[in-house]
Amino acid sequence: MKDFTPITLVAQIPNVLLVHPTVPVKTLKEFVQLARSNPGKLNFGSGGLGTSNHLGSEMLKGLTGINMVHVPYKGSNEAMIGMIGGHVDMVVIGVPPTIPHIKAGRVRPLAVLAAERVAYLPDLPTSLEGGIANYEVITSYGILAPAGTPREIINRLNAEWIKIAAMADTKERMSGGGYEPMISTPEQYSDFIKAEMVRWAKVIKDANVKIE
Repeated sequence: MKDFTPITLVAQIPNVLLVHPTVPVKTLKEFVQLARSNPGKLNFGSGGLGTSNHLGSEMLKGLTGINMVHVPYKGSNEAMIGMIGGHVDMVVIGVPPTIPHIKAGRVRPLAVLAAERVAYLPDLPTSLEGGIANYEVITSYGILAPAGTPREIINRLNAEWIKIAAMADTKERMSGGGYEPMISTPEQYSDFIKAEMVRWAKVIKDANVKIE
């Protein structure tokens, strides 16, 4: 917040909670019940300490009181491969790269971690529908400028993105990659960043996450 000036949100990707097909559950509620009955027996993969995969899973632990073991990988793709190989039970990850694996039956989706269902997985319930409120893990993209950038430049860049976001080819290319195009005012984007900082700081504190 000190080094940059927010201009606009650009896109968002919801995350999905996946389990390996051998995990004997079909819903998010069943998974929580299984984990609660077997504390410390289930594990989850992530792209490393402090990544969105890691913190998204820690948020689940905090909201439900379950105990799972963290297995950090060098990246989210590696964590996904680890789960497909049966080395971890669960992964929280952005939706787009998971779709081929979901359709092939290599992984089982339990919930999309967003306020609404996603168009490319219409039958997948949201986390709220799965019984957990306030469990949303969204990867966001935006445009920022260096702190101190004149307001007229901020306004011009914001206006140009709004024009670009409305173009048919922009919408087509972004939606094809699984991105939800977004626009906002600089103030709205600033408020969003501040709210996300507060939300995730609580997860980090409650889970006692420390960078080693």
